[in-house]
Amino acid sequence: MAATDTGRELLGEERRELILRWLGAEGKVRASDLALRLRVSLDTIRRDLHELADAGLLPPSPPGPDSFVERLPDDVAAKAAVAQAAVDLIRSGEVIAISGGTTTLEFARRLPDDLDATVIATNPHIAAALADHPRLTVDVIGGRLHPAARTVIGSEAVDALRRVRPDVCVLSACSLHPQAGMTLRHREEALVVRAMVENAGRLLSVTTAGKLGSAGPYPVAAIERIDTLVTDAPDAEVQVYRDLGIDVVKA
Repeated sequence: MAATDTGRELLGEERRELILRWLGAEGKVRASDLALRLRVSLDTIRRDLHELADAGLLPPSPPGPDSFVERLPDDVAAKAAVAQAAVDLIRSGEVIAISGGTTTLEFARRLPDDLDATVIATNPHIAAALADHPRLTVDVIGGRLHPAARTVIGSEAVDALRRVRPDVCVLSACSLHPQAGMTLRHREEALVVRAMVENAGRLLSVTTAGKLGSAGPYPVAAIERIDTLVTDAPDAEVQVYRDLGIDVVKA
């Protein structure tokens, strides 16, 4: 049995509650690390994880391929619908930070010609999609390009984003989970998106139904940080997010 700081041994249920709490805060847990933190054997932790999985309490891994390019043809109609619904939430005069992602690319393509705003982009595909927009100012963040995520990464990008206070941040993460929050697959990309989120006035999550309820290894925003979820998921699947105080806009 695990021991607390006061020396009291933890019951299995208490251990599993701690595992879920750490998962929500950190986005991922490793069995070997949990064994050390809870002072129990690896076999005990594995049994705890199996029980949580059997109870449906461990979120599944994010769906779809890792590569931005490979994800482009997936769920095209759903992404388009979600992106259009999100566009209706944007106001002229705002500074809009857009994270990399195939759904945010669709969002950028649908920004209306009469929108007068500033866009901060970390994805070259998004910057190119906005290059001919008649009224937008497009600021492209510099840094090294991540070949799979197709976003810029590194300290230069993080520092640049920390010097901006966007009115709204439009996020297309690989997963959204009511405990784990918004997560990504790639560590370097997550560091950049966290910096984008830090000073943002409001957060819009553009998330297709298939990404709800799963979790990647790297958190970028706690669930309570998200203001609006734009999704095509049915009401039964989004009620948990409404219960958490998130404004849900259906595509």
